[in-house]
Amino acid sequence: MFGIETGVFGGFTLLVLVVAVLAFVLYLIPVRLWIAAWASGAYVGLFSLIGMRFRRVPPGTVVTARISAVKAGLDVPINDLEAHYLAGGNVVNVVIAMISADKANITMPFKRAAAIDLAGRDVLAAVKMSVLPKVIETPRIAAVAKDGIQLHAICRVTVRTNLDRLVGGAGEETVIARIGEGVVSTIGSASTHKDVLENPNHISKHVLSKGLDAGTAYEILSIDIADVDVGENIGAKLQIDQANADKQIAQAKAEERRAMAIALEQEMRARVVEAEAEVPRAMADAFRQGHLGIMDYYRMKNVQADTTMRDSIAAAPDGSPTSPRK
Repeated sequence: MFGIETGVFGGFTLLVLVVAVLAFVLYLIPVRLWIAAWASGAYVGLFSLIGMRFRRVPPGTVVTARISAVKAGLDVPINDLEAHYLAGGNVVNVVIAMISADKANITMPFKRAAAIDLAGRDVLAAVKMSVLPKVIETPRIAAVAKDGIQLHAICRVTVRTNLDRLVGGAGEETVIARIGEGVVSTIGSASTHKDVLENPNHISKHVLSKGLDAGTAYEILSIDIADVDVGENIGAKLQIDQANADKQIAQAKAEERRAMAIALEQEMRARVVEAEAEVPRAMADAFRQGHLGIMDYYRMKNVQADTTMRDSIAAAPDGSPTSPRK
């Protein structure tokens, strides 16, 4: 009994080992994928498939992409597809983009498509935009004509991808910025805002003639003015601001002159007070030297009293008593 059980257990273990080895071999050698590639005319060697497993490259992704390319009439080596995958690229997206470009009679070699994909751009979207141009609407652009009237313009720019400059070319933001600069320059060179309103097509023609798509990943096909609105009178506002500034400057200068006049008046009063303070001292010197007598002094006091009384009468014409002026 024990021998029979040992034999059964040994047979079961052997069967499990055989199944495990067979599963590993089938995983290592994707026979179905190899047959599909052979039947599609995109033959891939068994050793190449086994090498993909060891290099951690999914054979299904790479082989499927090669089958699609061969069926579309494109000969893409399996090594190039595998190398692109190992570099972090999207193999399927690159092959689909090449097929789309070939159907649209656009030259798109594998190296260019792979470079665009590795540069971080969507190569399939770029090909689609090259076939079907994209319309970019700029934000509201404000510019001032020579007569000081502000205008607001909105442009619609039709662009398509320039595949030759897609790697290293400037993006959509640069195109919008250049369009805005061109619109501001064109409106600013207009004599009056009425000229712009009468012929807005002049803006698009002038901006388009500047070649603003140079160095960008796009080719500008047309520039259309969608809307032009009249804004504020910037010239009048600047003149008002300048007038207010001149007024404030004049007021500051007038205040400065007034302060100087007040200071001069106070200085003159101080001199008068200083001179009046010297009178008693001069009188004392005159008494000591005998140039002024006591009677002369009393006559002077009487004259002062009489003057004070006359001033008081003149200050109260109705006869009411007033205090003498100090």
